[in-house]
Amino acid sequence: MTSVTLKPGREHSVKSGHPWVFSGALASPASSAVEEVEVLSASGERLGKGVYSPASMIRVRLIKGEVEDRVRSALRLRSPGPRTGTRLVNAENDGIPGLVADWYDGHVVCQFTSALAEFYRERIVSALKELDGIKSISERLDNDSRRKEGMLTETKWRFVWGEEPPELTEIEENGIKFGVDVRNGHKTGFYLDQREARRIVGEFAPGRTVLNCFAYTGGFGIYAAKAGAKSVTQVDLSEGALELARRNAELNGVSCETVNADVFKYLRTCRDAGKKFDLIVLDPPKFAESKSQLMKAARGYKDINLLAMKLLSPGGILSTFSCSGAMTPEFFDQIIREAAIDAKRDFQIVARTRQASDHPVALNFPEGLYLKGTILREH
Repeated sequence: MTSVTLKPGREHSVKSGHPWVFSGALASPASSAVEEVEVLSASGERLGKGVYSPASMIRVRLIKGEVEDRVRSALRLRSPGPRTGTRLVNAENDGIPGLVADWYDGHVVCQFTSALAEFYRERIVSALKELDGIKSISERLDNDSRRKEGMLTETKWRFVWGEEPPELTEIEENGIKFGVDVRNGHKTGFYLDQREARRIVGEFAPGRTVLNCFAYTGGFGIYAAKAGAKSVTQVDLSEGALELARRNAELNGVSCETVNADVFKYLRTCRDAGKKFDLIVLDPPKFAESKSQLMKAARGYKDINLLAMKLLSPGGILSTFSCSGAMTPEFFDQIIREAAIDAKRDFQIVARTRQASDHPVALNFPEGLYLKGTILREH
């Protein structure tokens, strides 16, 4: 196995269990090829093994033990039932950097987003096949992380093994049904990480007029409607996503209005028209891909939160989220606080949410905490 050596004093993070070695920490490059490597300290001490990626700023991703054992360990921690949606493998947080595997009623959809995950692809697929009740394995290739790793993204979705999944795979979450498009939907098809947040938002919905912004396929809005909301408006820029949101509403026997519009523009239109809502959900896409984009993202977060606060009825509820990993919980709180000051409204924090429990955060990988939610009530 090829060896790579760290610069003096750069071994602390590796010894602490962090799975990344950046290019600047290496005394010299290994080679121009993706390969399995042994990582050594400047004094020659063996620190671990991983996969070297010449195209990535994260030059080596580390893995403890054999990849099949890491997959099996992750699967033992989950109990996916029929008709459910479950995160089976959560990348670095389950010890396999760059591997995401989601279960939709027996259909497993993977994302191989690092050179390490791609290098061990066949062994990973072999381990996943051992899962009870598995029907198929496919993968999504439309991921920015793959591009950063220099890996091909020639197609959006690729079938790997088993029986080909249907056009829509139906899952059930807390008694609510959703159709999932694993070929064309966002991520692997659905935002499984917001499961608990959807449930909590639903608890605040009875009797309220609800506006669900960046609605995608309608998750928050359908929870609200099922809980007894007075009305639900779902807003998204994608008509395709809204079509599935309408199908999901029908699947659950509820009625939701859908609006195909840019959320920023729609919020301003509602403000100018003097329209009010009792509960507003803001679940935008990632505004900051990196720390360099954080201040620009902060302006976007403040803008939508300020607009939403102005649209709330007295005593209204604002459920606001950020999935930008570069955005810390403390900075997100600061942005919301400044928006409330500018809106001249007083709020209480009544709940905080994070990604669902099948999306764990490894203690040695704080970057794994990316999803932050704050539920506010005017007082």
